[in-house]
Amino acid sequence: MSQIKLGVVALDCPDPRALANFYAEMLDWQVTGGDDEWIEIAGPAGRTLAFQAVADYRPPRWPGQEVPQQLHLDFDVARADIDEAERKVLALGAKLVQTDEKLRDWRVYLDPAGHPFCLCLK
Repeated sequence: MSQIKLGVVALDCPDPRALANFYAEMLDWQVTGGDDEWIEIAGPAGRTLAFQAVADYRPPRWPGQEVPQQLHLDFDVARADIDEAERKVLALGAKLVQTDEKLRDWRVYLDPAGHPFCLCLK
């Protein structure tokens, strides 16, 4: 077993509290504190996402590479729940950017700060 374990994944953004609230609502996780520069949300089994303020933040340009995405998050959703999950993330402020109906095993969105993420059928 490795002595090194993944701690937290941090996303750069212009407003950490707003983006933390988006993901906390989406995942039904809890905002665990922070300040204007760094805030975290906590989920089951010690999973944590963090959001870090960056001056002059530029969102990724998906799918182009003028400003590369560098990473994206995949979230598993049961097939029976995918349409409800999509309605939820759109109501929270996500934007659907992948509209190819033939590729509906996953759906690509941008979060309110412009990071790509996918809802994936599990």
